[in-house]
Amino acid sequence: MNTSPEITPEAAARDTAEDTYDVIVLGAGPVGQNAADHARAAGLTVAVVERELVGGECSYWACVPSKALLRPVIAVSDARRVDGARQAVAGDLDTARVFARRDHYVTDWDDAGQANWVKSIGADLFRGQGRIDGPRRVTVTASDGGRRTLNARHAVAIATGSRPVLPDVPGLEEARPWTNREGTDSSHVPGRLAIVGGGGVGVEMATLWQGLGAQVTLLARRPLLPRMEPFVGDAVTQGLTEAGADVRIGVSVTGLSRPDPAGPVTLSLDDGNRLEADEVMFATGRAPRTDDIGLETVGLAPGSWLDVDETCLVREMEGTWLYALGDVNHRALLTHQGKYQARTAGDAIGARAKGLPLDNGPWGDHATTADQHAVPQVFFSDPEAAAVGLSAEQATGAGHRISVVDVDFAQAQGANLYADGYQGQARMVIDLDREVLLGVTFVGPGVSELLHSATVAVAGEIPLKRLRHAVACFPTVSEIWLFMLKAYKS
Repeated sequence: MNTSPEITPEAAARDTAEDTYDVIVLGAGPVGQNAADHARAAGLTVAVVERELVGGECSYWACVPSKALLRPVIAVSDARRVDGARQAVAGDLDTARVFARRDHYVTDWDDAGQANWVKSIGADLFRGQGRIDGPRRVTVTASDGGRRTLNARHAVAIATGSRPVLPDVPGLEEARPWTNREGTDSSHVPGRLAIVGGGGVGVEMATLWQGLGAQVTLLARRPLLPRMEPFVGDAVTQGLTEAGADVRIGVSVTGLSRPDPAGPVTLSLDDGNRLEADEVMFATGRAPRTDDIGLETVGLAPGSWLDVDETCLVREMEGTWLYALGDVNHRALLTHQGKYQARTAGDAIGARAKGLPLDNGPWGDHATTADQHAVPQVFFSDPEAAAVGLSAEQATGAGHRISVVDVDFAQAQGANLYADGYQGQARMVIDLDREVLLGVTFVGPGVSELLHSATVAVAGEIPLKRLRHAVACFPTVSEIWLFMLKAYKS
């Protein structure tokens, strides 16, 4: 094992020797870190390769900065829903302090702390572009062109994440659009911001920038949050509209124009209208960062999503050495789900290395079963949107015989105490043949903290007859469980 905790570009240029590890992890974001941690816990030697910042997209341009920025916006909105507190809220948010709070949580884009964590678990960090160079072999090219070759005895794990996809529309380059990166690392509030895309990134960025003082226009081809229950998108649309945003559904951008780099950008829309904004942001999907990692050297297509089995082993490969974790396998582009996959795969790599039998049946220690049945997701819009498992449409499409239970949060006294005139909805999707939950969805203020109870119920396949014995405290928002179960029984 290499004893150097981190290979600098200078060292890489000097040293042309080959190093051998049990496991090589490409990508040092949360997913790669979890894979390395579990492989190390199994007693394996590990090399981690990172081309950018240790901590990845989530830590510096996605989950962490967006939630750090959103929290003040939501906190003020929540206070305004409570009489007595409402009167104490005056004026606008202090944007300088909001941005400073974000900078604190992204450690000013300094990854020293996370790099030290990699060292602390006994893994070696190599900075540079990692590329597969045939089976179980990786080359690392440093910023100065120096190269280092790494060999893996047992596994190479790809955890390189995803990047934003920009549409092919005329004038795109001239417009210099924002992606999620500019949307989370900017410290200037544009007067007018056009956001294109109605998925999770689009609605969170619309909530954030409208709350910080921009006049936001959100353009979406389909209803907002289209993968969730339809009532969720309706509630989020209403919330954004009440906050002052202009939400336009069924609209696409056909062209962009920004002749003056310091001037406004004009969006041409397919309904014949034009929209002028100070900045435009695209939140129109993601693509895997697999285009420049050497997949062609092992017979895979560069830039492709990677199909994996229950242990996250890439299916198209011979042998048990190549794994794909997180966004690159396209199962669920969510940090927490990628970390779950990484923990599972790291344990499976350890078992295979030691010749131990795998526990890879449904819900086994070496199986990512939750990817199919119990994926939780939260969008920190206002109101918040949270869901786990299958929607009613998905459950019906999968052939389940279901019952759908919808309950208004106003029935729960705890919800009314949380916010005067609390507005929200909850839905259970029930498998009638087994009387277990297939999915649960919430929309309303603060519902993100309700989701784990639903996740436990869905992943645990807890019978509804037993679930009724899980008593919710009075008066809390979680009392909604009592009313959902009561509605099903009646």
